[in-house]
Amino acid sequence: MLASLPLAQALETLRSLGISTIELGTGNWPGDAHCKLSMLDNPGELEAFQETLTRYGVTISALSCHGNPLHPDTAVAEQARRISHKTVLLAERLNVPVVIDFSGCPGDSPTAVHPNWVTCPWPPEFRSILDWQWKEIVAPYWRRHAQHAADHGVRIAIEMHPGFVVYNPETMLRLRELTGETVGCNFDPSHLFWQQIDPIAAVNVLGDAVFHVHAKDTQMFPANLPRTGVLDAKPYDCERERGWLFRTCGYGHDALWWKQFVSALRLAGYDGTLSIEHEDSLLAPAEGLEKAVHFLQALVPERPSGPAWWV
Repeated sequence: MLASLPLAQALETLRSLGISTIELGTGNWPGDAHCKLSMLDNPGELEAFQETLTRYGVTISALSCHGNPLHPDTAVAEQARRISHKTVLLAERLNVPVVIDFSGCPGDSPTAVHPNWVTCPWPPEFRSILDWQWKEIVAPYWRRHAQHAADHGVRIAIEMHPGFVVYNPETMLRLRELTGETVGCNFDPSHLFWQQIDPIAAVNVLGDAVFHVHAKDTQMFPANLPRTGVLDAKPYDCERERGWLFRTCGYGHDALWWKQFVSALRLAGYDGTLSIEHEDSLLAPAEGLEKAVHFLQALVPERPSGPAWWV
């Protein structure tokens, strides 16, 4: 959300809000405005980057490289895989424990051009596509990449998101069963709200598979839902016509809900970062960030060693 600012200015902005932990993108959809993979081959660049973080008293909770490593277009998939592979190496160099990614989505066959997200078991060819995707594409890639991460002491946090093969707790646990404990979840409650999945109940289902958490809300619009349902493919800027919108924390669900969510995370053993993500089309990024920080500061309980609010 601060990609337009130089790193030092972005860190100064965050420090003024009382934030000392950040999540940085390294490529693919998040971009790499502040964290370049070229640092792997340039010790001076890496050292200068680390010195800047130290100067502002900032640590990194996770590196993000959300892409589609399973894309049927080989060039697209290879680009996403290369960035994910290198992001693991950079995370090791920076002592960052978690790399966040999407699971990706394959096509419907070896000759496919576009991804094919299967959402129902009938007609029967849909089930056949899904079985082929997991056996031939999902499992081989993610087993290899999970081993790569494990070899470098880094965990992979998959963000559950419709459009990809991992989009709910069940599919998250299915991937984890295939790959082992190196792979877990980047838990974003906003993606569950609009699927009508209770995020607090989902935390209980996932338990210690929660590796990282995004703080982002969703507002539902009951007047539109009878027409649109929750699978609403209209652009996000069609706010008046959509069944739901991503919102800044507190604009979809109140403080009581967020207190219960944070408590559920603690009970599940998660006591890490709440990483504020801004995708609210009704608020400017700077405004959304400031409102989310103040909202979370008022409700997140303190750790024994001090306050626990982060971006």
